[in-house]
Amino acid sequence: MPNTVTTPRAGSRKSSGIRRGETAAGWLFTAPVILILGLFLFVPVLMAIWVSVSDWQGRGSPLSGEVGFVGLDNYAAVTSGGGLAERNFGLSLRNNAWYVALVVPLQTALSLFLAVLVNRAILRGRGFFRTAFYFPSVTSSVAITILWLFLFSTTGVVNSFLGWFGISGPNWFNDPSQIFHNALATIGITGAPEALTGGGPLGVSWYEWLGGPSVAMFAFMLMAIFTTSGTFMLLFIAALQNVGAELGEAGVMDGASGWQRFWHITLPQLRPTLFTVLTLGLIGCWQVFEQIYTGTQGGPAKTTLTPAYLSYQSAFVGQEWGEGSAIAFILFLIIIAFTVLQRWVLRERPVSKRRARQYEIRETAR
Repeated sequence: MPNTVTTPRAGSRKSSGIRRGETAAGWLFTAPVILILGLFLFVPVLMAIWVSVSDWQGRGSPLSGEVGFVGLDNYAAVTSGGGLAERNFGLSLRNNAWYVALVVPLQTALSLFLAVLVNRAILRGRGFFRTAFYFPSVTSSVAITILWLFLFSTTGVVNSFLGWFGISGPNWFNDPSQIFHNALATIGITGAPEALTGGGPLGVSWYEWLGGPSVAMFAFMLMAIFTTSGTFMLLFIAALQNVGAELGEAGVMDGASGWQRFWHITLPQLRPTLFTVLTLGLIGCWQVFEQIYTGTQGGPAKTTLTPAYLSYQSAFVGQEWGEGSAIAFILFLIIIAFTVLQRWVLRERPVSKRRARQYEIRETAR
């Protein structure tokens, strides 16, 4: 008798029908979200791109026939125009660059330290400390800013505390002097070197670029570290609880110290979380806005001006909607560039041949 081969056509048709039904159901469930994102996110982004390359002045529709295409003129006005718009953008970048350079590493280090501290099994009341450290993160940034204005006022708590040690505190949010210039003044260096007082990028001299943040911006930095470390602490705690205890025990058996176990065993396993924390911190620091709007509105002497606030000020106050949109998209490109650079720095690197040979020698010696 010839062998009869059966083909599972009916089963295939049934399974393909099920897959089509699941696909249709998936699109049906995601359609509201896609519609909302498209209507309130993607469409405004596309319109903002058009505004950044047009001469729209905020009157009427930006899509009307009276609005003309100006190409990259708005971008050129804030990056190479040579006027006040370029200098304001340069000052905002200088302020924000120092803000990012100091806040991101400090808040990351502090949040990691707090996570390691409250993750220790021998610590009593760990739940209380976790809640206490996290509480500032869930408080309104506007409320925290107003509280900070009182704490750092001329007669505030901070200056009163410094007065106990004989230190005369500054008028924090009204002091435009840069902290590195102040540090040099304490050792008698008050004048700017002639080589640094000439031209610099974006209409800001190198002496101003290298002077560090102002005293007012430094107070905002302390506030950012205070309010964000709790959130990042929770991310590090979750990552620390997934670190295998057996690896630490193996390090103890090999005679590694506590610092060596943390640096060579624990920290490498925190790399994904570290990348997340640094990325979120980087984005948040470059987009700082509500603290500036509530506190100083860019003053004193534009030393707390940031690109995000300058974008708002140019568009909604100065009615230069094209320049405001251009600043926003330049800021977007800056954030993307730093994120890509950060990802490259924290990438997984293959073990070098020299180090692999050292490992082989150690294993052979055992």
